[in-house]
Amino acid sequence: MSDAMNVNSVLNQIRTLRAQTEALRAPAPGVQPATEKVNPVTDFGSLLTDSLQSVNKLQKQSGALQTAFEKGDPGVSLPEVMIASQKSSVAFQATIEVRNKMVDAYQEIMRMSV
Repeated sequence: MSDAMNVNSVLNQIRTLRAQTEALRAPAPGVQPATEKVNPVTDFGSLLTDSLQSVNKLQKQSGALQTAFEKGDPGVSLPEVMIASQKSSVAFQATIEVRNKMVDAYQEIMRMSV
């Protein structure tokens, strides 16, 4: 029974967050929403570039923390180094998986007959 209550609690929190998000997205009364054209290719390209830069930043931070720890910097602890290393590892693995899915999708599109 406690699992059902826990699930209901989580669902209620999700619904509350969704309602708050929708309220933030709604334009203010009397204000017309901006109608800008977004090029999906450019938008996807910038999203991909930002994601890769974020992964690169995590890897650089992890490397810097590892180097500082190896040099004996008293401000850097082992748990901090390990967490940064795992964050960069997970981000890199996720990037690889996204790349693999994109390659699979591209290959599937190329196999389609016209």
